[in-house]
Amino acid sequence: MRTYDNPVIGGFHPDPSVCRVGEDYYLACSSFEYFPGVPLFHSRDLVHWRQIGNALDRPSQLDLPDDTPASAGIYAPTLRHHDGRFHLITTDVGGKGNFLVTADRPEGPWSDPVLVDVPGIDPDLAWDEDGNCWCAVAGVKVARIDTTTGKVLEGPLPIWSGTGLQHPEAPHLYRVGDWWYLMVAEGGTAHGHSVSIARARSPRGPYEPAPANPILSHRSTDLPIQSTGHADLVTAPDGTWWMVLLGTRPRGWFPGFHVLGRETFLTPVEWADGWPRVGPVQEQHPAPKAWHPFQLPPVRDDFDAPTLAFSWISPRRRPDAGWSLTERPGRLTLNARTGPAFLGRRQQHPDCRAAVRIDPGSARAGLSVRMDEAHHYDIEVAGGVVSVVARIGPVRQRVAERQVPPGPVTLAVEIGTADTGTRGPDTLTFSIEGPEGAVELAELDGRYLSTQVAGGFTGRVIGMYVSEGTAAFDWFEYFALGEALGQQSTTGSD
Repeated sequence: MRTYDNPVIGGFHPDPSVCRVGEDYYLACSSFEYFPGVPLFHSRDLVHWRQIGNALDRPSQLDLPDDTPASAGIYAPTLRHHDGRFHLITTDVGGKGNFLVTADRPEGPWSDPVLVDVPGIDPDLAWDEDGNCWCAVAGVKVARIDTTTGKVLEGPLPIWSGTGLQHPEAPHLYRVGDWWYLMVAEGGTAHGHSVSIARARSPRGPYEPAPANPILSHRSTDLPIQSTGHADLVTAPDGTWWMVLLGTRPRGWFPGFHVLGRETFLTPVEWADGWPRVGPVQEQHPAPKAWHPFQLPPVRDDFDAPTLAFSWISPRRRPDAGWSLTERPGRLTLNARTGPAFLGRRQQHPDCRAAVRIDPGSARAGLSVRMDEAHHYDIEVAGGVVSVVARIGPVRQRVAERQVPPGPVTLAVEIGTADTGTRGPDTLTFSIEGPEGAVELAELDGRYLSTQVAGGFTGRVIGMYVSEGTAAFDWFEYFALGEALGQQSTTGSD
């Protein structure tokens, strides 16, 4: 039997929303304080996903102030296809509130935002048989809106707020047969997370809850996948139903630490007596009927392309003056003229390796594993010295240093599962690499770069930075440990 491995999109890819157009699936995730915002993915089988862009990829769509707190910014999107056009609605928390962007193609370009005059987070979109668009938000309330202007035409109307647990959120409305189904998350997005559902004959209600609510929760279990919730439903061309949802993979000593953030998982759905039924989300499941792997991107980015790959992200903004692919062709140049510059990618595997070849010149620059401004480990070079620096809350400490000759240097971090005798989820080993091999500088406990310590809704991002001057990066590579360079496996298996 063909199976697939969970998560189907690893790393900090929370709050998934999915829609199908023909035999193609498209999925969007939250991005919080990072730019560009709302990564977009394409699949032909719900298992193998490739990033095709970011919905919010220019300042006219997303312009987060420099003082935007970590885990603020862009919250949960909903992605839908209606009347030949893609619609994406999301929330800029602390900024413009709820807004809608549209596109003819999921790759974009996406329109400038249309503000939607409905308060609340986690907005949803659904259309009835008369073409009316309904927008539900956490709480849960629903309003009939004009998608062209964002104006409210009716409501917001209180409808159904779950079974009584905290934080009823992530509402999604679906028309299935003669019923309207309202699926919500409740219990908070931590260990108490769950999925519940109700139904009505009209979007306005009244809603009757499913007799078996919650239809999904891993709370109070020892399952390796936890915090399951914030789900969305989709049907395959063969009529089967599937659920995408977020979850975490905590490891280490009590209370358990998850470092990758909330990831995207996939699980099958069955219907019985008019209600969806969902079993526990397993690390492996029987695969959907379709099977369509994509060629994976190379593990090394040589910065030879005219544009940056879609996976590169930066906190809050990416000023044009702070980076260049043309200043030194074949290299990424970062500078600190407008402030520290950081360009990173999500850590997607518990066990992985990242390395960078850097020509520092007279700059201070390096490789960072980042949760937020107050929680990151760095290996940097400046003035002929390579240092490993740990920032944990208010404490910043240089834990190791070594002199290096002038010129380019290769900096690396290897992240691996901690020994059973340790209490953290993993260990981060920083090293300098040269013709004679690697020189290890420091080994640090990974628990201090976890959600349980740092707080917030994001996960680790690994990337390049310059805090003083200008530096050029020849290449950056990332791959899962235990897999041959250039042969990173797909998420599915036979």
